[in-house]
Amino acid sequence: MLKSLFFALVTILFAQCAMAETNTKLQNSLNKNGVRDISQINKSPIAGLYEVVTSDHIYYADENGEYLIDGSLFDLKARRNLTDARARQLFAVDFNKLPLELAVKIVKGNGSRKLAFFSDPNCGWCKKLEHELQSVNNVTMYVFISTHIGGRDSEEKARAVWCSKDRAKAWDDLMIDGATLPAGNCAAPTAKVMELAKKMKVNGTPALIFANGEINPGYMPAADLEKALDAKK
Repeated sequence: MLKSLFFALVTILFAQCAMAETNTKLQNSLNKNGVRDISQINKSPIAGLYEVVTSDHIYYADENGEYLIDGSLFDLKARRNLTDARARQLFAVDFNKLPLELAVKIVKGNGSRKLAFFSDPNCGWCKKLEHELQSVNNVTMYVFISTHIGGRDSEEKARAVWCSKDRAKAWDDLMIDGATLPAGNCAAPTAKVMELAKKMKVNGTPALIFANGEINPGYMPAADLEKALDAKK
C-alpha cells in the first residue's frame, strides 16, 4: 500500500516537473516571438495544444511555441464555447470592489441575489434583457448606463435617468415602456462608466456581472438568468 502510494506521488512529481519544463520552454519561445505579458500556460483539452493566458486574452499554442492561435475553442459535442467559459473564470472581477455608486440600483423582492450589468439605452438586446428581467425576482441589480451604441443620444437618456427622483422607475419607464423622459439637469457618471467598461474589457452591451465576478457578454433569457444567479452566488 505504502509502495503504491510512493510510486503514485513520484509519478505526479515527475509529471509536474515535466509540465513546468514545457511551460518555461513555451513561454521563452513565445516571448522571443513577441508574445508578452503571459500570466499562465495550461494544457488545453486537445493533446499538444496549450492555453496561453495574458492579462486580458486567451491564445492557444503548440508545445514549441511555433504557432499561435487567436480564436475560440468549441466543444462541438457539448455545443459549448470553451474559450468563453474559461475567460469568464480567468478574468472574473471582485464584485464587492465595483464602483456601484456609478450604477442605478434596482431592488426586486428580497434582493438577496446580486447582478450588475452594463446597458445602453439605445441597445436593442439590452431592452430585450430588461423584458426578461421582469420575471426574475429576489435580486438587487446595479445598472451601469453606458454609451457604447447610442453615443450622445444615449448620454442624454442616461442623464435623464440619473437626474430623476426615482432612477429605478425612470430606467424601467425608458427601457420597458419606451417613455420619453424629461431632460436631465445634473451631471451623470457616463464618462466614468465608460472608463470602467474599458478597464474591464467590456466592449459592448449588455454585459452581465454575477456575484462571483464572472462576466457574461451578451443577452440571457430569464430561465438562464435564474440558473446563473443561483449558481454564481
